[in-house]
Amino acid sequence: MGKQYTLDEHEESIRLRNAWEHTLKVLANEVPKAHLNKFVRPLIPISFNNGVIEMHAAGAFVAEWVRSKYLGRLQEVLGDSLGEEVTIEFHTVARDRSESSVAPAAVATSTIRADEPSFRPNPKYRFENLVVGQCNRMAVAGARAVASEPGARMNPLFIYGSSGLGKTHLMHAIAHDILQRDPRAKVSYVPAQFFAEEYVQAVQSNRIDQFRRSQRSVNVWLVDDIQSIIGRERTQEEVFHTFNYLHQLGRQIVLCADRAPRQLFSLDERLRSRFESGLLVDVQSPDTETRAAILLSKAAEESLNLSPEVALYLAGNVNGNVRVLEGALTRIAVMASLERTEITAELAKAVVEQYYQSMSHAKPGFRQVMEMVGKYYKISVAEIESPSRKAPVVHARHVAVYLMREISGDSWKHIGNQCGDRDHTSMMHAHQKISEMIERDRQFAGTITALMQDLAPN
Repeated sequence: MGKQYTLDEHEESIRLRNAWEHTLKVLANEVPKAHLNKFVRPLIPISFNNGVIEMHAAGAFVAEWVRSKYLGRLQEVLGDSLGEEVTIEFHTVARDRSESSVAPAAVATSTIRADEPSFRPNPKYRFENLVVGQCNRMAVAGARAVASEPGARMNPLFIYGSSGLGKTHLMHAIAHDILQRDPRAKVSYVPAQFFAEEYVQAVQSNRIDQFRRSQRSVNVWLVDDIQSIIGRERTQEEVFHTFNYLHQLGRQIVLCADRAPRQLFSLDERLRSRFESGLLVDVQSPDTETRAAILLSKAAEESLNLSPEVALYLAGNVNGNVRVLEGALTRIAVMASLERTEITAELAKAVVEQYYQSMSHAKPGFRQVMEMVGKYYKISVAEIESPSRKAPVVHARHVAVYLMREISGDSWKHIGNQCGDRDHTSMMHAHQKISEMIERDRQFAGTITALMQDLAPN
């Protein structure tokens, strides 16, 4: 069964402890070591009730510093580990004056030096344990090509897709491959939010030259969540010059975002054009079969005995991205350990009904999507479902297919069955057609966003 826990420990305490340990491992690859050891590791999770995590901080300054810089990321990673959205509340206790304050200048000294070694990729994020399906095949192929010949071709590589679909996994896998071939290579992984914060601190402390050396003295520059710099003009200018500097030297650049460059509407046009100058690949929501394969791979890593039957049940009944799906598996594994039993279909069903049934009920059905699209385009549902090839009807049908895929993540076959028993390849074509229109037409992209917001569960 893998890890065992004593029965006198409360289930939520075990889940919280495991989630916190997992969070520290994830942040170790994202947060500068000085920040991690001084501010994040000393935090102590106290309790977890009704989606609220009470966290002890050593002092008010530490709590406020973490809240301003890493609260969102902490809540995201902890939520992924626990399988639900969480909110962190900090509690502090009075300390001696000699210990109660940390000089802000100490924070600013954590910028990576040019002579520091490469970051250490997450050991769990490798190509070998990445499940490849139709949803990410092109992205994986591009990432492997970049890792085998960094800077030689496909530079930059721009990977885009919704949260929790494996973009960060791909970036770490690239780093693993490059460092395995050349341990001396300088590989930098930087979340764009952190880049922006470090840049501001460098400007304020007159250390801009040191900051630029740290970013530009690398062989491979991996920038995650590049959409985070939207609205920050000076940061965009710095990214622009860093990009140009590295690209002219033939250094490999890999960027990730939640949208394609053409959909980053408020981003500097010069940056968007440069991001599009290499290879653009998207990562889509996996179908049910791929989600099941991801669960089986995760179970194998954790030495859990998970049957294909249970994996398929979870893949089809736990909505949300892959992180939510893996969180559900973690929850089931803990319950199985507490009850000293195997992971059975009955246990999986009980957990889904107790913790994830509301999510299933909240997912809009294909009929609901059809009705909303029909109302918007003033076309009846019957006509959308008909064999009609009239341009307005076909367009409305394509929009409905795109929305259903993006919101539910259902397989192409399942969507095709609901859409008048149409072939899965026609469903894929419809989705691709709308995706291309979104990239070309800003106004149409706004329409799709508005429809998705109306359909998304509250």
